[in-house]
Amino acid sequence: MSRNWKMILAAGILAAAGAAVWGCQAAVPRHAEAREIAVKVTDRGFVPREVKVSRGDDVTLVFTREVAQTCAVSVVVGDSAVQRDLPLNEPVRVALGKVSRDRIEFACPMRMLTGEVVTR
Repeated sequence: MSRNWKMILAAGILAAAGAAVWGCQAAVPRHAEAREIAVKVTDRGFVPREVKVSRGDDVTLVFTREVAQTCAVSVVVGDSAVQRDLPLNEPVRVALGKVSRDRIEFACPMRMLTGEVVTR
């Protein structure tokens, strides 16, 4: 083996050993945290009305009701499986997990105000 190859091999071994000993995570993707997307409830309804994400994204919607007079005092997400109260001016997190469907609807309980998460 040439001297250059020996040096490259030694550097690789040392780098791998250092990563193991010191817990280096440079090669590990940093997708552990969910992507939080703010959705406001205003006098115009849900803003934004359409949230675009990539298939497989780990998504949490953060709803904040900014108006007192609205039918959206709570939100229903998906096929009525998840319903959360929306107190005035308090963020409410709804974790969707890794999005695999083309479309996930969210709405007020009466379905007068609606929005959706759409995969691209």
